[in-house]
Amino acid sequence: MTPLPSIDHEDIVRAVDREIVDHSVRVIIVFLLLSGIFAGGMAGVSIDAGTQRFFESVPEHHTQQFIDDQFGATFDAGEDSTQVVVSDENVFSKRALLRMLELQEDLEADPSLRVGDVTGLASGVARVLDPLATTTTAQRQAIETATPTEIRAASHTLLDRRPQVAQLLSEDQNLAEPHASATIVLVSHAIPEGDDSTLETVQERVKQVAETGHGDVRVFGTAIQDAGFDRAIFESLSLIVPMVTVLILVFLIVAYRDPIDLVLALVSLLLAIVWTFGFMGYAGISFNLMMVAVPVLLLGVGIDFGIHAVNRYREERVAGKSVEDSMSIANRQLLVAFFIVSVTNVIGFSANVTSALEPVREFGLVVAVGMVFTLAVFGVFLPALKVVVDRWRHSRGIRQFSITPLGGEESRLGDILRSSAIVAKRHPLILLAIILLVTGAAAQSATNVESKFETEDFLPYADHPPQLDAIPDQIAPSEFEITATSNYITDTFETTNTEQVTLYVEGPLRRDHALEAVSRVGSDPPDSFVRKDGHAVSQSIVDVMERAARQDREFADLLDRNDLSENGVPDRNLDAIYQALLSSEYGDQARQYLTADRRATKVVYQVQASASQKEVTEDARTLAADARFDAVVTGDIIVFRALTEALMSSAIISFAVAFLLTAAFLVVIFGLLEGRWSLGLATMAPVTVAIVLLVGSMPILGITFNALTATILAITIGLGVAYAVHVSHRFIDEYDDNGDVHESLLVTLSGTGGGITASMLTTSGSVVCMTVAVNPILGQFGLLTGVSTFLSYLTAVTVLPLTLRGWARVFG
Repeated sequence: MTPLPSIDHEDIVRAVDREIVDHSVRVIIVFLLLSGIFAGGMAGVSIDAGTQRFFESVPEHHTQQFIDDQFGATFDAGEDSTQVVVSDENVFSKRALLRMLELQEDLEADPSLRVGDVTGLASGVARVLDPLATTTTAQRQAIETATPTEIRAASHTLLDRRPQVAQLLSEDQNLAEPHASATIVLVSHAIPEGDDSTLETVQERVKQVAETGHGDVRVFGTAIQDAGFDRAIFESLSLIVPMVTVLILVFLIVAYRDPIDLVLALVSLLLAIVWTFGFMGYAGISFNLMMVAVPVLLLGVGIDFGIHAVNRYREERVAGKSVEDSMSIANRQLLVAFFIVSVTNVIGFSANVTSALEPVREFGLVVAVGMVFTLAVFGVFLPALKVVVDRWRHSRGIRQFSITPLGGEESRLGDILRSSAIVAKRHPLILLAIILLVTGAAAQSATNVESKFETEDFLPYADHPPQLDAIPDQIAPSEFEITATSNYITDTFETTNTEQVTLYVEGPLRRDHALEAVSRVGSDPPDSFVRKDGHAVSQSIVDVMERAARQDREFADLLDRNDLSENGVPDRNLDAIYQALLSSEYGDQARQYLTADRRATKVVYQVQASASQKEVTEDARTLAADARFDAVVTGDIIVFRALTEALMSSAIISFAVAFLLTAAFLVVIFGLLEGRWSLGLATMAPVTVAIVLLVGSMPILGITFNALTATILAITIGLGVAYAVHVSHRFIDEYDDNGDVHESLLVTLSGTGGGITASMLTTSGSVVCMTVAVNPILGQFGLLTGVSTFLSYLTAVTVLPLTLRGWARVFG
């Protein structure tokens, strides 16, 4: 096959090299000035540690918000409210009700809490006992003067009139008694709009008041949760950064064996991070939990570039060449390699901008921009700084501690790395068989990977895992009460939202038989829905009508006259029935299911607790599609399923985009620079194997695709191609010089192999440090990225030599 004509890229490389070698000081000054500009942007970086922006990225969440706005949430635990969870032997007991009202009085008595309204079981029971008891003090008196029998009767009446009160009760509720071991009291606050710091102070104060002499009480709120997210970020950084710093120092000391070169590398790393976070500030991108991974990833790639730059420079210095000549030779080879690696990194990370989730898009953008900055700093600034320092050393007679490259021909590491090329020459079929068997087994395991979005992933660990328990107490992370409280609420009040779906129906609901049509939707429910007498268990405007009819004989007669089918659902004169219901004491309940213009209604269906998100969502969507009027379904389970689907879609699409664009780029770049387009495809072979091995390892490690790990496929392409490109680029340079495949592989693996080995150790070590983060999602991402880095390296030194031998035989 005739090779493609190559372009003369040497002019560009020579121009950059002249700036680095001949005008080193000028280059350094420009970079320092730019660093000052970017440092100014760091002050504009804000923190947004919560999960709200993930939810805002899916249409189902907006649908749920729209429905809540239309009808009002049953009990709105909104942004300016605090949930006070009261636990007792029986929250319906006189003692428990009085405790709740005493707590309400204490909260209302503190003006700093800005209490607007309090919704809870105790107030509801008291209002049944005394409808005129509108103040907490009057409600407490009503409870105090009532007998246990009267309280029990009032509780039954409350639950009958307002069955939604059951949503404030624990899962062990027994409404026939009545009995429950816990209940939620919602406290709203009159907080100035956007004043988050005040809300956090208020909720912390509520926590102090509630936990002082009011029994077994837990307090939860959005501001407390967000503060917990923020503290988790800072504690994670306080653990990760020192560990990464120490690890990098150890590796760089081993790699450079020269304190001055070590300082140069650290200064370069600092510049890359400052530039990246400065860009975030100027671009208005907030720092969220995912961004904790950004500096770690930049450090990994920066170290890779730094080690290669210094290692290649030292190879020429050992051969007796001058500082200038050694740097020029290194630049001419590495600038092209760095450019190729950086473009593939940018492609890999920026592929995440295809995600439907905004935080994932921002993460991909920030890391991609950071990779461009890393190329500039380590491709231009570090070599210029190295030239200036080595000239200064030479002029002062300061000896260099070491100029020996890592993994040279005489080193033990070099022997180990060269063995791959030897095996590929002597036993190619055996090596190929092993690669195919291992890859096939990994592909089979990969079919078991799941996708899941859970808020708990973002919360700190409730119980520290072994790696956190191993940290000395003096620096160990603190216990996060917010996680235990959140888990308690989820477990204790599980039926509140997670086992319900809401059907929103829009149409001419005044028309005869309209309610019959809505009711008929649940007449033959799917398997994931709870059934009773063959019909789906639900709450709708019809249930409110039934409750009103039991209390109001006149309204009951109105229903009977207009229920021609005698099934409890009126068939005609619906507008008159709506009017009568809305004008009654059940009007507030009716408005939770019927809009004022009588054009929309909602039906809340109960679903099986054992049913999966996928089953419920598919069944609910089918139910909505079969409705006579325009209908849509939503609910927490639907929203979380939508997020899960978005994560899986994000992982697949970003991987496909990254893989195809990277392959196309390598084909084009190797074709233009070397006249050998097929070398680009050969370079993708080890990356493909690494991807399969990585995904296959996820079920074994117990890791799913979540908000952060969904980016790992595209990241593996970005980071993994780097090792393969370094090997391929060095190989083709050697192959063009000597024409011997085996000798070229030996030189490549002993020279460049040492650099990528050091890079792999520092990169994987750095990201694995993320496993000490206090959030599960960061720990899983760190572990998976470490595995990804190692597998990319392993395939570059085992699969790629065999691939290059085959390439040379066919195309060489």
